[in-house]
Amino acid sequence: MSDAAQLTRTEVRDAAEAVKAAIDRHLEAVSSSTTADDPAVFAAYEELAAAAITYDQLLYEVYDEVTPFEVPGDGGPDSYQGPEQPAAISVLIRRDYRIADPRRLRAQAERLDDSLAAAAGAGAAGAAEGVSAAVGVVFGEYEPDEIAARAEEFGLEEGDATVWVAAAEPTEPGEWLSEPFDSPDPQLLICRFDVSEVYDDEESDESSSLE
Repeated sequence: MSDAAQLTRTEVRDAAEAVKAAIDRHLEAVSSSTTADDPAVFAAYEELAAAAITYDQLLYEVYDEVTPFEVPGDGGPDSYQGPEQPAAISVLIRRDYRIADPRRLRAQAERLDDSLAAAAGAGAAGAAEGVSAAVGVVFGEYEPDEIAARAEEFGLEEGDATVWVAAAEPTEPGEWLSEPFDSPDPQLLICRFDVSEVYDDEESDESSSLE
């Protein structure tokens, strides 16, 4: 066996040992955590994911084999393929709301725009138009983050939400405004953060199954 072959096999063994150690550290962080968003748990998770990726890559290069584990965001067709040091990023945000209380929404808008009161008194058609006009007034006055924090106050009920951070090329002012929501390239997606009741339901189901 050549020295080069011996070296690569040693690297695989070292990577496997690193995964084992990362598992131990992750378990220790999880078992000793006292908060829901413990930064130590997050750091241990990231370390374990990185160790698993390295081991999987070396295992494939040396033995043409893969592990049965999948690290989210790695190795699939949609894994990140962008630059290691992107020159710019795009932050794509979607928040869905149900208009739970149209009257409360219109009342908030009427405080900002007196002309909406006349539309509200013009019968059913005027009231319907008043809702869309109220949405425009409210979102034109308040920042999206403030609306999210005060959704109930504005008669809105929060739905699913997601934030995508993707690598991008620097652009000139106004360059992309004509088509701001072209489908993002998933291979440029650096990270994403989702908020949904679906996850809460899944956690509730798991809790129930343990009782």
